[in-house]
Amino acid sequence: MKQLLYGVAYYFEYLPYDRIDKDISMMQDAGINVVRIGESTWSTYEPQDGLFDFTKLTYVLDKMKAAGMNVIVGTPTYAFPTWLAKKYPEVLVENNGQRKPYGARQIMDITSPVYRYYAERVIRHMLAVTAKYDNVIGYQIDNETKHYGTSSKNVQRGFVEAIKKKYDGDLDRLNHDFGLDYWSNRINAWEDFPSVNGTINGSLAGEFAKYQRQLVTDYLAWQARIVNEYKHEGQFITHNFDFEWRGYSFGIQPDVNHFAAANCLDVIGIDVYHPSQRQLTGAELSFAGDEARSIKMQNYLVLETQAQAFKTWTPYPGQLYQLAFSHVASGANMVEYWHWHSIHNSFETYWKGLLSHDFAPNPVYNEAKKVGRDFQRLSPKLVNLKINSRVAFVVDNESLTATSGNWMEFGIGKDKYNDVFRRLYDAFYRQNIRTDILNPATIDLSRYDLVVVPMLYVTDDQFLERLNDYVRQGGHVLYTFKDGVTDEHVKVRTCQQPGIISEAVGAHYEMFVDPNGEQLADRSGIFQDVDPTIDQWAELLISDGAKVLAGYDNHWKEYAAITENQYGQGMTWYLGCWANPAVIAKLVEHVCQQVGLVPNYDAHFPVIVKSGINEEQRQIDFIFNYSADEEQVTVPVKGTELLGGKTVAAGEQMTLQPWAVKIIEEQ
Repeated sequence: MKQLLYGVAYYFEYLPYDRIDKDISMMQDAGINVVRIGESTWSTYEPQDGLFDFTKLTYVLDKMKAAGMNVIVGTPTYAFPTWLAKKYPEVLVENNGQRKPYGARQIMDITSPVYRYYAERVIRHMLAVTAKYDNVIGYQIDNETKHYGTSSKNVQRGFVEAIKKKYDGDLDRLNHDFGLDYWSNRINAWEDFPSVNGTINGSLAGEFAKYQRQLVTDYLAWQARIVNEYKHEGQFITHNFDFEWRGYSFGIQPDVNHFAAANCLDVIGIDVYHPSQRQLTGAELSFAGDEARSIKMQNYLVLETQAQAFKTWTPYPGQLYQLAFSHVASGANMVEYWHWHSIHNSFETYWKGLLSHDFAPNPVYNEAKKVGRDFQRLSPKLVNLKINSRVAFVVDNESLTATSGNWMEFGIGKDKYNDVFRRLYDAFYRQNIRTDILNPATIDLSRYDLVVVPMLYVTDDQFLERLNDYVRQGGHVLYTFKDGVTDEHVKVRTCQQPGIISEAVGAHYEMFVDPNGEQLADRSGIFQDVDPTIDQWAELLISDGAKVLAGYDNHWKEYAAITENQYGQGMTWYLGCWANPAVIAKLVEHVCQQVGLVPNYDAHFPVIVKSGINEEQRQIDFIFNYSADEEQVTVPVKGTELLGGKTVAAGEQMTLQPWAVKIIEEQ
């Protein structure tokens, strides 16, 4: 990117009247230099089968071109017209034998040949019209694509063919790997292969979920191939990946392998939403940005984030400004709001945009003007920031699937894979330790001083051996309960747990229990003044030479709960229980001290400091106060505070107002 992009999603088709000239004028006043259009209105562009009308699209493109505005065009395939559903009901996705009714978005069967035919046709017609515009800087393919639980007969057939190919037709090996003798689930002829919808076999369910994620990867690659036939040099292909949704972006997306699906993209895009007002911590922006940046080890685009949105998300004064630079601090080259104007009817009426329903300037819009001015002014110093992390998380879709639903949930109710990931991630974030986020197939262990492996329940022997070698040669690994339990087929290993990594961990367990009131007992002084509550899961660890950092306090007092072990030139830590955030914070602090990882600026939450190297090879430090209270931070370097233009001396005490951001260019 040559500049920071600041934008909005713009839906001319939704406007109650034509006010595009006024909108463009207000965008320019706010420093907005890019709009995303087109992804939501297939029925406008093709009102009847084969009847195409792109006049509204080209009208917007012409207006934006005349105004010098960049445009990202979205392929309009995630919400299809009524005529297509009526004529070909098989384009509607089928879940467990039931087709979704028409009405919502994202109800298509992404594998349907009929759907693919019509989707390709509208994409080609759209691109033939839009590719000639030199202000179209890129294309977003589809929108927050997932597999939508697709499990129709054609999907089941495709899965059987895929697994047959994977096993070279060897049913005996399949039955052995998946343990299908259990409850007479053994498959003795390929033509007898049942629908996976009713399976009680976790291995088969996991393989099917992996296949469904592959369908998403294939679907996006298919769209990218079409777009590549039309786009010209300088235009990029992106996609707006989203995350597990718990009313906001929470954790790793269960239904898409982002690392595989991103292979067809030129640049990663994400949609990230988060709590606001007093609940704003910045953690959601940070984890989503860390994953997006890590996928290709390059800067990324925020294609959607909130402006006003809901009554609980309307930002306090200063938060919109702070959040824009929070994205940049994580490596974003673009921040784009969903959306420009609030919609006057239908499903998202009260998901408010940068403008409210009256289209008039408001405090949020006025704050966006401040962002736009400073983005434009500081773009040469902040675009294309390079970020280096000494810590990496290993996340895994297969483990997420296998520890969900009926297979091997470690907790009851809310506690799941992403809770473990986020509790650990948030501890590093709050201690100002920068992290990357990768998966077993993409991580280069040698890049990192510390690798964090939350609940890697499913993995092959080779990756666990790689981790052992990494530690033996001087690396450090923080493991958690349920690591290394099953092989790549979700089949529990027959060796003592935690399996292959026991060698490096220096401990093993034979039993695991519900704590049932048991509490953590400090054995090292690390957890002396910490709430000892644990919940849901406790592995009864037996030390084989590992140092016991904590044990249990009552019936299981002879067992270890948290261990530390020297192995070769490196060290491991093993968290054997589901500990509360205070315990994990203390453990992370201890691990970082042992590895030599120092909190940036020696600061801790609510003061968050993130650093990167700009194109002038200067270090840029972003300092955020994610609280409603005034905070102090000592600046350890000499530099210039870019927002205010003031010189900062090393050792100077800096006052941070509530929800403030400071940006220091080191000298």
